[in-house]
Amino acid sequence: MEKTKNEFGSRDIASAAIKIALTVDRLEEKQLQYEFARLGIKTAAADFGGEFISSVMKIIERAVVSSKREGVITDTHAEEGAVAGATREALSMIIPKAIGLNVGGKIGIARYNDHISVAIFFGIGLLHLNEVSIGLGHRVI
Repeated sequence: MEKTKNEFGSRDIASAAIKIALTVDRLEEKQLQYEFARLGIKTAAADFGGEFISSVMKIIERAVVSSKREGVITDTHAEEGAVAGATREALSMIIPKAIGLNVGGKIGIARYNDHISVAIFFGIGLLHLNEVSIGLGHRVI
């Protein structure tokens, strides 16, 4: 992102969330978080895995908890609700592919001012037959 600190919109923040969700390890994740922080973009990430239906609530909880832990949101009803809602929206994009199967991946959350985006990278599988997908949600706080 080559923009100055005051030029980020919803598209840029969605892109940041996707980039965080696609990091392969904690080192890459922390380096990218540092780069985004220098631009004024707050980010967080969390891993997840398990059977899709039973994992939905855990994924939403991890998104909210990691957002608070990393300082992306504060402990307010509106901000927690925005992350939970954006996460639910991202999950809804994956339901047709994932229902009844095992999933694993990473949640990426990015915020700049009132824009917050949640991207969820999924590996969806049955045995060794895996599919990949990304769900994306956005809210304004």
